[in-house]
Amino acid sequence: MSENERFDAIIIGAGIIGANIGFELCKAGYRTLNIDKLPAAGYGSTGNSCAIVRTHYSTWGGVAMAYEGLAYWQQWADYLETEDESGTAGFIECGGVYLGDDQRYTDKVLPLFDEIGVPYEIWSTATLRERIPGINVGRHAPPKRADDPNFSDEPSEELNNAVFSPAAGYVTDPQLATHNLQRAAEAKGGEFRFNTEVIAIPIEDGRVVGVELKDGSRIEAPVVVNVAGPHSFVINQMAGVADSMNIKTRALRHEVHHLPSPAGLDFEKDGLLVGDDDLGTYFRPEVGNNVLLGSQDPDCDPQDWVEDPDDFDHELGDDQWRTQVFRLARRLPDLGIPNSKKGIVDLYDVSDDWIPIYDRTDLDGFYLAIGSSGNQFKNASVAAYCMSELIQRTEAGHDHDADPIRITQRHTGLELDMGAYSRNRQINKDSSFSVLG
Repeated sequence: MSENERFDAIIIGAGIIGANIGFELCKAGYRTLNIDKLPAAGYGSTGNSCAIVRTHYSTWGGVAMAYEGLAYWQQWADYLETEDESGTAGFIECGGVYLGDDQRYTDKVLPLFDEIGVPYEIWSTATLRERIPGINVGRHAPPKRADDPNFSDEPSEELNNAVFSPAAGYVTDPQLATHNLQRAAEAKGGEFRFNTEVIAIPIEDGRVVGVELKDGSRIEAPVVVNVAGPHSFVINQMAGVADSMNIKTRALRHEVHHLPSPAGLDFEKDGLLVGDDDLGTYFRPEVGNNVLLGSQDPDCDPQDWVEDPDDFDHELGDDQWRTQVFRLARRLPDLGIPNSKKGIVDLYDVSDDWIPIYDRTDLDGFYLAIGSSGNQFKNASVAAYCMSELIQRTEAGHDHDADPIRITQRHTGLELDMGAYSRNRQINKDSSFSVLG
């Protein structure tokens, strides 16, 4: 086998987290190869990400990781340490306002904000009306589908208040951000191969030794990292590690919808990220004075689990489009509802408790950065740094399972206990069990 077919680490996947792990391992001195079956970095679910950056989570680790992640996006060009001929992805720090479940914020989120130091304000409904002209501040909970006979009932009361945090926004082009990381990794000696499919994980003496490809070739490496997104469970089955994990992943079909901003509202310029627990939605500004609209996975919405991540319905569904758009129209009554559907359909890589797995496995040399559950785009650089540290320390002999690694973060100085992201953890009951994490 030729020398260029041996690497220090192979990363399966070139989405935002996979490309970022390649970059971080290169900076640590590894010779890396990212392999992806798609034609370009960030081409799959990453490219269809809503690319939202926000800090409201229901767990300490979720808030801490997201607050650290914010600092990377604020300093994106400096972090990359190189220029990309395609340009640099932008970060719009528009701020975020969160409506609805007062108890969730009062009992869970705000104490975490206070402990970690995330800035926030409590907004009255009068402030909400001032900051989002035309907003309806009625309380509609629990979320309902459009065909529910009570969907159109007028609310009998208003929201009590809302939580605003300036520590929120969105990345303008998620695929470009991933390409930025590809170029950053390549500048440090990393390599990328696209249109390349892994079909087997060879093992010798209880240790991974590389990957086998669909073209019959084999590439050797003592470290292999599964960052295959919605295909993560397929790769785990190849490696024979799925049955030994307490927390597993599977693919969930999801829709996001695009609509024109309400008449008279320049939402692209003046809009905020809005997390609306009351109606089960979230929305943010989108290029062209549009609104990007997603679902928070309320209990009334059916979940469309996918057995084969290469074979799912890519068309927007009439029922979900109607439900989501009508929900938004309840909050923004001046919203014009288009005659034709517009949006995207893709897959989430969902863990059992919707919290990611950043870990080693029972197969020596085989690592996991999976279960992003639709909410880890913002944390790509944090996850990559943590995975680089975890890999280096484990390969040096540290028993991460017996003594979980703790990693002090570069920007905030917060210490993350990586045991919270273990494949063998118990279900985290503090999770929202939704895209909120």
